[in-house]
Amino acid sequence: MAMARSRSFNINRSTLFSRAGMLPWGMILLICAMAVIGVATLFSATFTNPEEAALPLKHAQRFGFALVVLLVVGLVPLKWWMVLAWPAYLSTLVLLVAVEFFGVTGGGAQRWLQVGPVAVQPSEFMKVTLTLALAAYYHKRWHEYSGGFMLHIPPLLMIMLPAALIFKQPDFGTTLALFASGGVLIFLAGLWWRVITAVVVIAVASVPLVYMVVLEDYQRERVDTYVAQLTGAQVNVMDDGYQIEQAKIAIGSGSWTGKGYMEGTQAQLDYIPEQHTDFILTVLAEEFGFLATSAVLIMWMVILWLGMVIALRASSLFGRFVAAGAVVTVAFYILFNVAMVLGLLPVVGVPLPLLSYGGTVMITTAACFGLICSAHLGRDEALSGG
Repeated sequence: MAMARSRSFNINRSTLFSRAGMLPWGMILLICAMAVIGVATLFSATFTNPEEAALPLKHAQRFGFALVVLLVVGLVPLKWWMVLAWPAYLSTLVLLVAVEFFGVTGGGAQRWLQVGPVAVQPSEFMKVTLTLALAAYYHKRWHEYSGGFMLHIPPLLMIMLPAALIFKQPDFGTTLALFASGGVLIFLAGLWWRVITAVVVIAVASVPLVYMVVLEDYQRERVDTYVAQLTGAQVNVMDDGYQIEQAKIAIGSGSWTGKGYMEGTQAQLDYIPEQHTDFILTVLAEEFGFLATSAVLIMWMVILWLGMVIALRASSLFGRFVAAGAVVTVAFYILFNVAMVLGLLPVVGVPLPLLSYGGTVMITTAACFGLICSAHLGRDEALSGG
């Protein structure tokens, strides 16, 4: 019997190594390169501030843990993720409710749960578990599809329930992210164009009501600043518009090739608030210029393109939707962060994955790419129920 157990262990270990060898290592290596760029940029952004000097090392350590998460999630068979999809979604929903009662407040928002020495942000995990649950739902219900709108009612509720809890924290950026990633999956599931058009019209028409009734005072101030900058109106650069104005100065002063590593005046003199988190792109742009910043964004485009190729090659609907949803989740981070830093969108606190300092966001990003890797390994699996 001992020999049988040993043989079983060896077979499992052999299978594990075999699966690891088939992972999309090109994409994973690009992700590692992006994290290295993040550590280097964080070092430049923080080394003059003694209180933040340890952040680059912490960032590197967190990426080491995140890489393990990516590999573990990627090696888990795709069919297991389909089984775990609903328990994961419901568990995260419970955590969001727990934030309402036991959450830790930071930066004026109650978004975190304290677990020993670690603070976790359940809203970030919801981005991953919502994708899993939506993919599992459409995989199971696809055979019932007859062009009707009723198929999409449960997914809409699945998005709106956690979005309402997250918006109340308040966290407008994550709320938008849920609607973006979930909305794309609903669109891919075949939602009628006339329904999409009606939703867009209703959303646009409700903007004044949301502005007056739903948004907090500080959120309205951010929108006012954003509109003022777009229209060329007077903005108090020492108040609401300070962060964006300093970001524009940093990006513009970097020109084509930048001022040189650790030579950016805006970064070194700490003119830009949150430059180690949401505004890390300004440090990169000032010190390395337009060309290097564009190269980093092109790297991200290649990583996301590789992820979408994996989604398109998946045989099962679950694999396609999981990989596509994961790509959209990460893409939203990047697009919204870049647009926010450039002043094209209001400042709502969306980090740049792998470059911005932040543990929960890094784990979320790693989990997304882990699911993409799992879809890659399970691309030929015909999962039941679809």
